[in-house]
Amino acid sequence: MNNENSLARSIRLLCAGGLALGTQAALSQEAAEPMQKVLITGSRIASPAAESPSPLQILNSVDIAASGATNLQDLLQKNPTMGTPTISRSNSNFQTSSAGVSTINLRNLGDSRTLVLMNGRRFVSGVPGDTAVDLNTIPTDFIERVELLTGGASATYGSDAVAGVVNIILKKNFNGLLFDAQTGRSNEGDDFKKKLALTFGTTGADGASNVMGHFGYSKQGAVYSRDRPASAVDQTSAITQGHPELAFVAKRPNFSGYAPQGHFFGDSEDFTYDTNNNIIPWNQNGTAGSGAGATGFNRSAYRLIAVPTERYLFATNGNWAFNDQHSAFFEGTYASSKVDTNIEAFALGSDQVYKPSGQVPAASMVNGVLVKNPLVPQYLYDRISDTDGDGLPDYFFTRRLSEFGPRHSTVDRDTFRLATGLKGTVRDWNYETYLSYGKTKEAQNSTGQVNVMSLRNALEAIPGADGAPVCRDTHAVAEGCVPINIFGYNSITPAALKYVTAPGSLETAITQKLVGGSVTGELPGLAAGRIGIAAGFEWRSEESSAVPDPLTQSGLNAGNALPPTFGHFLVREVFVETRVPLLKDLPYARDLSFLGTVRHGDYSTVGSTNSWNAGLEWGVTTDIKLRGTRAQSTRAPNINELFQAPSQDFPTGLVDPCEGVSISGTSSLAVNCRNAPGVAANMNAHGGIFTLNQADQQGISGYNSGNPNLKAEKGRSTTIGLVVTPRSVPMLRKFTFTLDYFTIKIADAIVNTDRQYALDQCYNQNNQAFCSFITRRPAAVGNLSSGSIQYSNIAATNSGGFGTEGVDVTASWADQLGPGKLSARLAWTWLRDLWQKATPEAEKNVDVGEITAANTNAPRNRAGLNLAYKWGAMGVNWTATYTGPVSLDDQFLKSLSIPPGTVGVGSRTYNDFQFTYDLKKSLQLYLGMDNVFNAKAPPIISGLPGNQTGTETDTSTYDAIGRRYYLGLRVSL
Repeated sequence: MNNENSLARSIRLLCAGGLALGTQAALSQEAAEPMQKVLITGSRIASPAAESPSPLQILNSVDIAASGATNLQDLLQKNPTMGTPTISRSNSNFQTSSAGVSTINLRNLGDSRTLVLMNGRRFVSGVPGDTAVDLNTIPTDFIERVELLTGGASATYGSDAVAGVVNIILKKNFNGLLFDAQTGRSNEGDDFKKKLALTFGTTGADGASNVMGHFGYSKQGAVYSRDRPASAVDQTSAITQGHPELAFVAKRPNFSGYAPQGHFFGDSEDFTYDTNNNIIPWNQNGTAGSGAGATGFNRSAYRLIAVPTERYLFATNGNWAFNDQHSAFFEGTYASSKVDTNIEAFALGSDQVYKPSGQVPAASMVNGVLVKNPLVPQYLYDRISDTDGDGLPDYFFTRRLSEFGPRHSTVDRDTFRLATGLKGTVRDWNYETYLSYGKTKEAQNSTGQVNVMSLRNALEAIPGADGAPVCRDTHAVAEGCVPINIFGYNSITPAALKYVTAPGSLETAITQKLVGGSVTGELPGLAAGRIGIAAGFEWRSEESSAVPDPLTQSGLNAGNALPPTFGHFLVREVFVETRVPLLKDLPYARDLSFLGTVRHGDYSTVGSTNSWNAGLEWGVTTDIKLRGTRAQSTRAPNINELFQAPSQDFPTGLVDPCEGVSISGTSSLAVNCRNAPGVAANMNAHGGIFTLNQADQQGISGYNSGNPNLKAEKGRSTTIGLVVTPRSVPMLRKFTFTLDYFTIKIADAIVNTDRQYALDQCYNQNNQAFCSFITRRPAAVGNLSSGSIQYSNIAATNSGGFGTEGVDVTASWADQLGPGKLSARLAWTWLRDLWQKATPEAEKNVDVGEITAANTNAPRNRAGLNLAYKWGAMGVNWTATYTGPVSLDDQFLKSLSIPPGTVGVGSRTYNDFQFTYDLKKSLQLYLGMDNVFNAKAPPIISGLPGNQTGTETDTSTYDAIGRRYYLGLRVSL
């Protein structure tokens, strides 16, 4: 069993003023005893008074066990300081890379502004080109505690700690063996999970040397959209201009216009096929939207709410004492993850094959004679002409490539990290030196794509010598070209399929190298005590690459064009920190200390940076402490922000401000819209009103790019807190209360301009700088209208700003109650403000109380309540997580002439239980239920901001899976 030393006890007792204590850990608090000096996240100076001057919350191994979580993200997301994670198991099915990664986002300021540490040192990223750590790589059973420091901490730990720090402390000095096995599933029979974990350790006879190890395995199964009524059928919100009451009314079905049998366009007529491959009129959503006789395609039948994830984990650490003063240490982790994604078969349009116009030749010139393609139906051939001036009759089409099967990706991701160093004491000064190497590799293989060049060859067929179709191009025939028939269901032959199929791949690598060292000690000080000093340096190298297959790089697989991205930077940093005791043992000043830190960095990309923080700790009495900090943090741009090549994206949910504008309108919006390419032609074709169809809304593409001229962003944060620990009151001696005010403002923020914002600025505000991000179709292409948006681009700039402000409250209590022991913990965050600015001159776009188009969910109130009761061999743990109401993005509502704040979703509370029974001292059985009351996720329907594709809600915030059960067994020896 784990022999808890006095250091761990000191941490638990001393941090009570700055955290919400672990539920069952609080039950076992022991009487005060001589305390060692300890390190707490937020300071590098060891001190007996190691409470942080910044808001600090701690989750320990007991909290993790009581949650039943197989992934640390699942537990951390219950903390109200956490924002919406960029990547999780339930929002990454459509990710072009990093599917299944689990990241965290403090204060809703972005994953890249949350610094994740392991034992106080950086951990290699799990996202190519980014700094976000994949929590899948951290074995939960090997964690001693997690310290959450909210507020700027770049001066202490370096770049990226603008929103705060998550410091994961691994177990140490563990003796014995701990085995944990768990299995579970959802109420619907899916989301199957199983976990096996083995932790072991031993300590040498000297008591100073030790080694530990951990092996872990977990598997979480898929959850399909079709298996939940809310997401089983393609739908979209019925919301329209000036009609807020239609926001949560679903237009269902809202099938895709890319159907397996194809949709074909002649000069003035379009058609499709029935299941018997007879030509019929196109009727996308069926009679009166009922789905009866629908010719469109239900994509939701193939999508995932949660991607299946399988993990193998290994971790080890140890310490070897040379003597009483000096020792060597090491840490090692290895994680192997496998993730599968699944979405509907590829949607192909003729404009993706014959760019940019999309006209497909229905005949070829052979020896000066026009020869019809024998695969083109006579019905279509009789209704087409030459529309592009090449002398050949042509047509347009869209088609779902169902013969290719769903687009499926298998991702194999490996993360390796090794850290080692020396530490010790020389004449009362402590030193530590370390070096660390980390690497994450990802190999992704995907199916369902098409080789555009091969497809063009296969589409251009002529009669062969025996009358059977052959490819027109003789060189293509020599390379194995097989003519392809795209007309009707299951018309593509296996041979043609083999010729045009383009398997995809993506290889990524992230490498991190660290070298650092520090010394800490004390200098003779004032009457109140000695001055604590820490100083050190760090050298860091970050390198990242992402290399798609050649067809993907060139966009010749009809999908997103993704060029390779390579990047590298070096940084050298030095820092110094001090703790100065100012007053001690005076009336209303039991102790008063000043803490200050300064860090200077030199980056190979952005040059010099400076960070600092200054704080005060004022122990008014033994029961009341005040604390406050002021800090400047910096964040240097990551590799993607600097070096990402223009990569293609297909954004959804954009609202075109020009839709519905009249040709006779006199407003600035009307004038700006008419000046855009193709818009006037669209108006003339639709009775003077700019009109878009469903294909126009689904056919928007765009490119995301980096910017090598970026500079570092700066964040200023202030926290002021009150800590009440009434140990002098017998009835309240085990009660802790904290109240912390926080504000963070980021200047020169690195942002990718929001697409909806760029549209609004260009057309509603006549800001021409944003019009360069938008390209419209000058003429109609197939079923895509003239004037419709073809490209909506974004690029990284230093033009933005972010800010947040609010209050954190925590309270905890634990004591004997009746025959057992009860502990309670409450954590609540009230958000006063959350805003962003696209440019320094722009007005604040306030996001507090909203769910935004950028998938930020920012309710004013979030809270977590935990109660645990232990009675003999039995125990019960209850956790309630509350998320307050939010309205839809105000920019989205404004674009529809709907007052901001008038449309939104209500609060949600999720309840989780775990019951334990000690069969014997070393054997525990546990049963857990998550979302016990099966609370449903709010209907954030496709087309509304915050929707996660395939889920019909915001799965980063709400539970779309439903009630889940698990059963486990723990054995300790």
